[in-house]
Amino acid sequence: MASTTVGLVPKQGPDTRTTRPPAPRLAPPAVIPPVLAIWAPDPPTWGQRLIPKTVRAGMVDLGLWVEPRPLKPSFHLVQVIQVLERYGWCQSFDFSPTGKMCIRGAQTFLESTGHVSAIGRSKAVNYLQSVLYRQGVDMMFWAWNDLSSNTFGGVRAMISRASDIARKNGD
Repeated sequence: MASTTVGLVPKQGPDTRTTRPPAPRLAPPAVIPPVLAIWAPDPPTWGQRLIPKTVRAGMVDLGLWVEPRPLKPSFHLVQVIQVLERYGWCQSFDFSPTGKMCIRGAQTFLESTGHVSAIGRSKAVNYLQSVLYRQGVDMMFWAWNDLSSNTFGGVRAMISRASDIARKNGD
């Protein structure tokens, strides 16, 4: 028999709740190795943007350049949250005139700087979509981001849930 408390008077009897218990709280991300702990990267400088990829590859071979290591989808999604916290979250724009980003803009930024591969980003998008479908939302994540009822807290929770699922699946 389960014991429940109503006010200050304990009540003995079977648990007759008909509603589902609340979902467990999301676990914090696993400890990330220091090599991967570049959460919200600085944007590349204009000089870095002008260097062609083949030249950068040659510089890597000589030890003069360090390319960022693409992250797994679970780490990438945590990094998306960090980018949004650092640069700001917005709606209706991938990149706002003030430098804020939406989810898709943060992913584009991370892919352009080499912090996620196109394949890793695609997997992360699948995890984002699966979380939305589980919540009964039948729209693309970037369209969901633009809903007027959304807040950054809700966006952060959705991305965090997708990261947790990806981590549990080994991604």
